[in-house]
Amino acid sequence: MPRNIFENVVVERHEEKLFIDFCKYTSIRFFEILFIEKGSGVLKINDHHVPYSHDQVFMFIPDDKYNLNIETATTISAVKFLNSLFEDFSSEGSSQQKEWFKKLETILYSTNRITSLSLSSEKEENSLRSLIAVLFNENDHKALESEFIIKSTLQSILHIIARNLAGDAVRANSSKIQAIINYIHHFIHDSDRLSNKSIASEFNISEKYVGQYFKKQMGISLKKYILSHKLKLAETRLKYTDFTFSEIAMELGFTDSSHLDKTFVSYNKMTAGAYRSRHKLIKPVN
Repeated sequence: MPRNIFENVVVERHEEKLFIDFCKYTSIRFFEILFIEKGSGVLKINDHHVPYSHDQVFMFIPDDKYNLNIETATTISAVKFLNSLFEDFSSEGSSQQKEWFKKLETILYSTNRITSLSLSSEKEENSLRSLIAVLFNENDHKALESEFIIKSTLQSILHIIARNLAGDAVRANSSKIQAIINYIHHFIHDSDRLSNKSIASEFNISEKYVGQYFKKQMGISLKKYILSHKLKLAETRLKYTDFTFSEIAMELGFTDSSHLDKTFVSYNKMTAGAYRSRHKLIKPVN
């Protein structure tokens, strides 16, 4: 069974543990920041085995799977949240929050998550620790404005993570094909930047050859890869947000909701509405 949460944000701390029950190897239905303060062992992440030790940060997204095989007593802090957390700051700020989270989501989905986050400096590490401490303090001692402080603090934490993930991507993506893939993911909401002409110009490749080059390297056509990534993001919107079909279509560059639906049927053998009905996470009524 997938692991779910039924609140916008859940924070947990486990100290000096040799076994942590919640870390079952099943898909998660939320975003999660995992801060390993001390201990050692192996993290199994999406079928990859990654040794862990003290002072490491991992970031997970919906549909990721992970668990811990603990070797020495381990202390972790886990922050789990739904994207809906940022949708109710205020009616004026809501669109800005959605836009910000959309950019963050693009970074998270296009980044290698089977390694720990490499923070760029000791100052970044200290800032992250301090913010996590504030988050747990506000969660443990509910007071006036605690909800706002929790949201604002988590947003600050995510800004630091996004900044460092983007830096990791730049340092790691030395091959041209990986750079092209990252470019596609980054500009997935901008159809003009995804044309053969724009990609060829960006990477100094002949416009006539860029499609052949991509298919040779990836085994899939450039056009199909872009469409597949858009549909993957559409699936995420359908499962984890209340965006209308028209909003999803507009965001991802489809002509309208009918165009999105026809494309969705051709790839998933069901309509977008049927997919949402089957996969949408429904919160229980309190």
